[in-house]
Amino acid sequence: MAFNDLLQQVGGVGRFQQIQVTLVVLPLLLMASHNTLQNFTAAIPTHHCRPPADANLSQDGELEAWLPRDGQGQLESCLLFTVPRQGPPFPNGTETNGTGATEPCTNGWIYDNSTFPSTIVTEWDLVCSNRALRQLAQSLYMVGVLLGAMVFGYLADRLGRRKLLILNYLQTAVSGTCAAFAPNFPVYCAFRLLSGMSLAGIALNCMTLNVEWMPIHTRACVGTLTGYVYSLGQFLLAGVALAVPHWRHLQLLVSVPFFAFFIYSWFFIESARWYSSSGRLDLTLRALQRVAWINGKREEGTKLSMEVLRASLQKELTMGKGQASALELLRCPALRHLFLCLSMLWFATSFAYYGLVMDLQGFGVNIYLIQVIFGAVDLPAKLVGFLVINSLGRRPAQMASLLLAGICILVNGVVPQDQSIVRTSLAVLGKGCLAASFNCIFLYTGELYPTVIRQTGMGMGSTMARVGSIVSPLVSMTAELYPSVPLFIYGAVPVAASAVTALLPETLGQPLPDTVQDMESSPQLLALAWTLHTQDAALLPSRRRGKPRRQEQEQQKQMVPLQASAQENVL
Repeated sequence: MAFNDLLQQVGGVGRFQQIQVTLVVLPLLLMASHNTLQNFTAAIPTHHCRPPADANLSQDGELEAWLPRDGQGQLESCLLFTVPRQGPPFPNGTETNGTGATEPCTNGWIYDNSTFPSTIVTEWDLVCSNRALRQLAQSLYMVGVLLGAMVFGYLADRLGRRKLLILNYLQTAVSGTCAAFAPNFPVYCAFRLLSGMSLAGIALNCMTLNVEWMPIHTRACVGTLTGYVYSLGQFLLAGVALAVPHWRHLQLLVSVPFFAFFIYSWFFIESARWYSSSGRLDLTLRALQRVAWINGKREEGTKLSMEVLRASLQKELTMGKGQASALELLRCPALRHLFLCLSMLWFATSFAYYGLVMDLQGFGVNIYLIQVIFGAVDLPAKLVGFLVINSLGRRPAQMASLLLAGICILVNGVVPQDQSIVRTSLAVLGKGCLAASFNCIFLYTGELYPTVIRQTGMGMGSTMARVGSIVSPLVSMTAELYPSVPLFIYGAVPVAASAVTALLPETLGQPLPDTVQDMESSPQLLALAWTLHTQDAALLPSRRRGKPRRQEQEQQKQMVPLQASAQENVL
């Protein structure tokens, strides 16, 4: 509680917090654009084979003479007659490929450019036999996000939040701009991977830097604000993509602003909480005094001294010297318990989320409209999530959002395919619940992990989320077995994860732990550990059945001290 008192002394939520929080969350407007950018830059327009160069297409019906039709009477996208078919067309498109020999497109394709003048698909012909390369580009981007979560999450605990944000802004600006000028597909994929790495670092560090500078009672507000900014970014993407349909111009437009973010990020103030947990008391004092001056609390700032900080942060200085390694997440029982549970929550949320949002063309409606609808549903969903987070707590909000999302997706799996309005409505509702889950999991994870390993924990959580986003497209391939199989899988995973939430402690109104010892001595974690221990003991009656009653009483007496011992209680 000591550090929270220091924040209140230098102004609480003052001018500094308002300015820095605003500037830190502003880039998230465009981070949403990058995450789902390929819905527009890699859109697949209607296309068909290009006839041979010597074909006379000026005559009526000459083009269709080269193009076979499928069973529904639609022009084939990937086949061409070896010899143009002569004579009138068969009624209802019943003339299938059996009327003539066909071959794959050898002269390229002709695309319908009415909606998308240029995409990476039309520029590099990522259709037919090359169709999988389109998904490869998005998968490589997600691999970049995964690597960035691991690398930059660890480095932020070593080097600080501010330095990593500065680096990530510059990397996003450069790699995004270079992707807009990529001469070929491999170069484009390489720069998209680098963009994914840096954007993962931005997402992790912006939340942590803001939370560590805010008093306890405002942390939920900051988390919700961050989520709303991301949702507004989805609206922004729909408008910008509609106004700038050319993929290179769109890629450039969402990347160049990061140069401005890079410039003003030099004025950020590093987390004083991170300084203190690193044992750098002189920099902690300097940061707090600077914040006090900005907040108009100069006198309070002058009262701070090295002696005052040593007295206030004695526990942090004695227990928090040096940074915990990532191996501590598995070595320490308390951290291992959090890591395993939170990994499931991160994976389930991202797995189901990207299963819904990365196939906007599959809804059969205007792609710009569905993008706006998917963004609009976030607004009420995150508002309800915020109210639940602040009133009932983080754990109920996390559990309810995952459970409702899973139910919506599972119900969607049994709704008939021709009920498009019902299916779309359920998908939108499920997506809103998953957006609320993302909003909660960022805040919840940051409050559960201690400062010395917070960014590493956030990074590992985000890593599991990226694993979910990479696996999600592979699950969609099971639709070849049965159309609803992907939905059943997408729905079952968040339902199972919602049960895991019960194994986590509540953090509503609790101070941020600075050390592992702080986390282990948390009353909520102790109570949870005692409950689980009691339940485990109740599940093993057979092991006590043959023991004397006195021995049972002795065992129960030995369990009582566990309530007072954090090291032995945490499972």
